[in-house]
Formats: sequence, C-alpha cells, structure tokens
Amino acid sequence: MNTVIIKYNSGNIQSVQFALQRIGVNAVVTDDMEKIKSADKVIFPGVGEASSAMNFLKERKLNELIISLQQPVLGICLGMQLLCKHSEENDTDCLGIFETVMVKKFDPTEANLKIPQIGWNNIHHLQSPLFNLIPADSYCYFVHSYYAEKSQHTIATTEYGVTYSAAIQKNNFYGVQFHPEKSAVVGEQLLKNFLAI
Repeated sequence: MNTVIIKYNSGNIQSVQFALQRIGVNAVVTDDMEKIKSADKVIFPGVGEASSAMNFLKERKLNELIISLQQPVLGICLGMQLLCKHSEENDTDCLGIFETVMVKKFDPTEANLKIPQIGWNNIHHLQSPLFNLIPADSYCYFVHSYYAEKSQHTIATTEYGVTYSAAIQKNNFYGVQFHPEKSAVVGEQLLKNFLAI
C-alpha cells in the first residue's frame, strides 16, 4: 500500500511517520502533487497556526489538490481543523471540505480552563470504522487551543469546557483532533483502521 504524508510547514510530521513505521508502514513524506494524487492513503498532519499553514498550502496549490483527493484522507490536529470551513485563529478561511464546520477558540473563562488543552482525554460516541476495536471512552492525547464544533459530520466527541468534535468524517475525508501518533495503543489501532478503509 502506498501511504503519503503531506509535507508542509507544520510540526509532528516525523512523529506520524515514526508511528506508522511502528505498525509496519513506510509512508512517504512529500509535497509532490503526483505522488500525493497517486497514493492509496493520504495523511494530513499538523501542529501550528492556521493562517500561515493555509498560506503555505495556497502558495504551492496544495489547497486545491487536497480538496480534489478521492482516496481516504486523514487530517490530524491542525490538519483536521484546516479541512473545516473557517478558523477563529487569525480569522482564517480553511479548505471548506467540511463546509459547515467552524473552528473556535476555547473560552478560558469556562470552568477556568487552561489553554491550550494538553493531555489525555476520553473520546465518546464513536461512530465510524475508524474506531473499530477501540472501546468507547478510550483515552487519547490532545494538544490544542482551538476545536471543531459539533456538527452532522461528528463521529466522536470529547469535552473540555464544551463538548466538541474529537473526530469528523465526510465521504473520504476523516479528521481527528487528538494525536494518534501519541495516543499509545488506541492511536496505533486508529491508524491501522484508517489504513484498512
């Protein structure tokens, strides 16, 4: 199977590559359009800031490419947020694949939240083959200051001051707010499930 990780100006690409190696998958990290188009599976990771990431994608026309992909695509953390319509982070228009989903900033006045959310949190209401063999209420590792609101595309939820989307899906596009590459056995299983879709 040909698995590609999209290379752009965002962190955590190498840790995703290492996590895939641990389950026996050698993914190619690339921004080459033809290699991305021809991949069986595409992973769109991300740690960073929405507007600079979108500018980088637009400069290289990767934004248009991602929207056009027909194979299974998995967005992770910022990658998931960039699949949505708009982010409050620097008032950024995103890729709009999840055309109704807005990305909002946690309100620190809600229950005295520490922003960013860093650490392990439960995921609930798991509703996709992405979560095969993953028990409800499993713990995953989160690091983020912004979240995708709940919508018709939500396939898992979690709570941090508010209930929000821990994962979303539309057609061949999947997104997870948590980091599977840092989520131990649960994260490994999720990556295996994605690669089996």
